[in-house]
Amino acid sequence: MKIEQLEAQHFSQVIQLGNLVHGENYLDEDKLKKIYKMGLKNGLNASFVAVNEQGQVIGFRLTYSAGQWPIDKWCTPNSWPVDSEHMAYFKCIAIHPNAQGQGIGPKLLSASVQILKQQGAKAGIAHLWKQSPGNGAVKYFTKAGGTLIKLHDDRWLENCINEGYECPICGNDCHCQAAEMVLTLS
Repeated sequence: MKIEQLEAQHFSQVIQLGNLVHGENYLDEDKLKKIYKMGLKNGLNASFVAVNEQGQVIGFRLTYSAGQWPIDKWCTPNSWPVDSEHMAYFKCIAIHPNAQGQGIGPKLLSASVQILKQQGAKAGIAHLWKQSPGNGAVKYFTKAGGTLIKLHDDRWLENCINEGYECPICGNDCHCQAAEMVLTLS
């Protein structure tokens, strides 16, 4: 297995894996192109994929560079340890179900963190899916050093209404909770 920077050649596999793990219509080509651009800064790419020996994407970490993403109503900047100019955003991670538990997630996060620091970020936030199986998303981010800022109800409901997102638990009426967590980059 290799960790590589996300490139256009990976897009179709990343979209397929993202929709498998996070639910239908979570990613499409237009969304992924925008995400990709928000992770580029100073000639460096903060998003990564894990590719197996057969060349298949078995995991990805999509990350926005500091100062290049929209701070919305689901963010609590007054509780962040750094100013928004130095805050990156860990958009999402997905590991194929057959590859989970092999340490791929931490390797992808580490690769993103190294690039974010080179780009000038001092911390990063994420909105983690509290209802993930076994609350694995929050456990994973906590183990990496993340701390809880705030819980947000109905975080992905607007995505259902406006973008046709289908939560793997709630369908097209998602009431899952997001844990806004911060990871200081040291």
